Amino acid sequence: MQRRQFLQSLAAGAVVGASRPAFGQSSLATMKLTDKLTLITGAGNNIVAMASDAGALLVDCGDAAHAQDVLRSVGSKVQSVINTHWHTESTGGNDVMAKAGAKLVSHVNTQLWMTQEIIHDWAKKTYAPRAKEAMPSDTFYTNKRMTFAGEPIEVALMVQAHTDGDVYVHFTQQNVVVAGDVLQPGRLPLLDFTTGGWWGGPAGDPRYGDTGSGILGAQRRLLQLGNDDTKFIPAIGPPQTKKEVEAQLAINTKLRDSLVALMKKGMGARDMINAKATKDFPELAGD
Repeated sequence: MQRRQFLQSLAAGAVVGASRPAFGQSSLATMKLTDKLTLITGAGNNIVAMASDAGALLVDCGDAAHAQDVLRSVGSKVQSVINTHWHTESTGGNDVMAKAGAKLVSHVNTQLWMTQEIIHDWAKKTYAPRAKEAMPSDTFYTNKRMTFAGEPIEVALMVQAHTDGDVYVHFTQQNVVVAGDVLQPGRLPLLDFTTGGWWGGPAGDPRYGDTGSGILGAQRRLLQLGNDDTKFIPAIGPPQTKKEVEAQLAINTKLRDSLVALMKKGMGARDMINAKATKDFPELAGD
């Protein structure tokens, strides 16, 4: 079996063997991140909102079931929504936001996945192609610079991370970085290999710059963006500090290296699952 095929098989069984854990919050809640940014929780996925006199910008918009609640929570017209990746916890409200007048922004791979039927064997789920209204109309390949309410915003691809369309959104003057599911604090890393998710290799690969590719490379890139005062926003969970991102990168690197070492000893993916290969990582709750 090819190395990539093996690690995909291992990811499906040992690392992404279950869907994202459910959280008990039944209604939306808000928390001020800065004077201009608000974190909205309880919509299936963290949402970051920036208000302006003309409306609001959202990073992700939550699942379909909470879309109307999100609109009410924002309290103004939504001008733009930036999708960090295609998963329905992040984009389920896209069509509602678009019908309310929002422009949808994403990496081109995110848009392309939304046109396809996607089968997640491990979760026994099939995702139908999305409605035309839910499709991002403003896409890019590597990065996008924009301004909203006088604030510069940088949006950039993280190559083959949680999916192959993950982007970070950096509110540079606010010192806030929205990372989506590239940050998964306190749980086993969910790598959606079906749509391009990947562990990644060492830093310094000339094809991908000094941080490398994969979810490990993406976390290295996030660390380059921030300082000790930066707030890093994951898809689920509270804002993270730079030290907490460093700790997540360290444990994920150790986990990957451990699994690869077992592979080199001749273990197959099923062998590792049966041997509870992740038992030495109790700090990752998993499912």
